[in-house]
Amino acid sequence: MNKSVANDMFKAKPTRTESKDDNTSRAAKAIINDEAAKRAAKTERLRLARLAQEAVAVPDKPKAPKARAKKAGKA
Repeated sequence: MNKSVANDMFKAKPTRTESKDDNTSRAAKAIINDEAAKRAAKTERLRLARLAQEAVAVPDKPKAPKARAKKAGKA
């Protein structure tokens, strides 16, 4: 006799509540995994768009530092 058949034969069947809990857990995990996949795809899409925009953008010329105004000294 196969070991897996012998082990399955004597397993306790889940109660009605446990079955509902398992279904709820599976559904929740599916929703969470789906949202995580969508978030990762959006992040990747936005990252690629930002990199493309930075590649096209012309860098500005560095500005010369502003001269500081001298304070009026004591007489």
